[in-house]
Amino acid sequence: MTALRTVPLAATHWPWVAAVYAAGIEEGHATFETEVPRWEDFDAARLADHRFVALDADLGLVGWVACSPTSTRPVYRGVVEHSVYVDPAARGRGVGRALLDALVASTEAAGIWTIQSGIFPENVASLALHRAAGFVEVGVRRRLGLMRGGPCDGRWRDVVLMERRSEVVG
Repeated sequence: MTALRTVPLAATHWPWVAAVYAAGIEEGHATFETEVPRWEDFDAARLADHRFVALDADLGLVGWVACSPTSTRPVYRGVVEHSVYVDPAARGRGVGRALLDALVASTEAAGIWTIQSGIFPENVASLALHRAAGFVEVGVRRRLGLMRGGPCDGRWRDVVLMERRSEVVG
């Protein structure tokens, strides 16, 4: 891969973001979602100032990260939940870490003190990435959801809850 850069995720990136998202859905260990949402739904559900794509000069868009508030209650204004997806062809090359670093920088600048994520235990690469980026496991939510569709159809899934607490905010 050539030099990697992260930039804010824009509507013009959507076709490539959707393709990377679809690859994660197809593998069965990234999300409970069974289909990629429409851009309008994705856009409305995620914080505009805290979503990024990773661009490689040769490969193009190779990953994305975005977050959503965990609650509308004022006490949780500094807590977000994120998703990070890396194109299968670019995994193991620092893309996920670059995206998480961009997310941490933007959220801390905005006063957000906790980033959390739910990760399937089978997604060992994502668990390792998050640990390397300063996330800690805070628990396992047993049989949290029933998969509908895909390679894990009909299977109850556990989710590892991980979080990163800012050292500069709060």
